[in-house]
Amino acid sequence: MSANLPSTKPYLVRAIHQWCCDNGFTPYLAVAVDASTRVPREHVRDGQIVLNVDYEATAQLEIANEGISFRARFAGVARDIWIPMGNVSAIYARENGAGMAFEPESAEAAGAAAEQPPEADQPPEPPPSGGRARLQRVK
Repeated sequence: MSANLPSTKPYLVRAIHQWCCDNGFTPYLAVAVDASTRVPREHVRDGQIVLNVDYEATAQLEIANEGISFRARFAGVARDIWIPMGNVSAIYARENGAGMAFEPESAEAAGAAAEQPPEADQPPEPPPSGGRARLQRVK
């Protein structure tokens, strides 16, 4: 297998986005924010932002191999958004949490992940009753 093969990540992101939209779910994108991302910084929490990337919430949405771009309104103000594909940490349906999580690819995100202790092989925790859906990274 050649090391020069393109990443499958943008293809998977597009597929999950289409699956969400085709089935009436709201696609949400979890993003690791660093200097290469263009997002409203006032909405960033703990170095991450979660964005609604439904066609009704965005304008000019483009999910390209290099990254994701669109226009969206935040507190009534239209903003241009740019997310390098390497900064996408998950795409999932808001309603049920179904989707896919990704390992961080950016240097800053990878450094933060390296500081985390490795998880032991444990069965997944049961979902909490009520509240927000939670994504769990599967390796």
